[in-house]
Amino acid sequence: MMFARSLIPDLGKLQAFESAARHGSFTLAAKELSLTQSAVSRQIKELETQLGVTLFERIRQRVVLSSTGQSFLPDVRKLLGQTEEAMLRAMTAPKSSALNLATLPTFGSRWLVPRLPDFLSRNPDVTLNVVSRSEPFDLEDNAFDAAIHYGQPVWANATCRYICREVIVPVASPAFLDASISREGPEALAAGPLLHLATRPKAWASWFQTAGVETGSAFVGHRFDQFTMLIEATIAGLGLALLPRYLIEQELKDGRLQVAFDRPLPTENNYYFVVPLKNRANSLANLLFEWISGQVGTAIQR
Repeated sequence: MMFARSLIPDLGKLQAFESAARHGSFTLAAKELSLTQSAVSRQIKELETQLGVTLFERIRQRVVLSSTGQSFLPDVRKLLGQTEEAMLRAMTAPKSSALNLATLPTFGSRWLVPRLPDFLSRNPDVTLNVVSRSEPFDLEDNAFDAAIHYGQPVWANATCRYICREVIVPVASPAFLDASISREGPEALAAGPLLHLATRPKAWASWFQTAGVETGSAFVGHRFDQFTMLIEATIAGLGLALLPRYLIEQELKDGRLQVAFDRPLPTENNYYFVVPLKNRANSLANLLFEWISGQVGTAIQR
């Protein structure tokens, strides 16, 4: 145990290292940290001695990360970020009940956040820390109480509670539809151009198959790696896109997007509320889950 503790560095040394790496200068790092240049140099030297490696190469008036320093830097930044988050959580905790939630970026910004005033009005003593995450991660290591997950009900060391299914519909801008699409049937959509979400390359092929349309163009068209960009591209008139209704509620309401052909397609995956196995009894997490379930209604499933 004593040996393990001897490897834990002083956070000040890690801050000096990170700042010097970012600026490429001990002098600028010293200015940022309100230290002397010699103090920063000494802290980094002590860190190098503790690690038994060289973190910087001194080249003329600059310092450049060594290969070891380059490998070490991402871990240091992660550790400093986690330390800052822990401090903020501790500062918040005495004042209110805090809940740390990870959510899918577009789900969070377009569906969850606009509805949060209702949750917070019902629970005024709750403080939320909402962070976007696109892929599963270790909830306990990252100190999250819960996460919103799209996929299958599988998450290591956690339990998944069903929220709802997802339904996608073909949409486009009104100008695009007026200029390009005959509304006589789903086969008219095959002429495109079709817009795709990069992570769901088979979506259009599945939709045309369900609609009974044979086409060789289901995989052709522009691709975007985020729903947000795909939505904006569709509004801009670049083509037709398959989008979940819940993501475009406002755009459908104000007429910036229109359903090109009303044939909804349920996707293969569902939305789940994920909590760590050790945290299943967390009252705030359960409260948020019940509220989300109540909010779903027909907003996602219709």
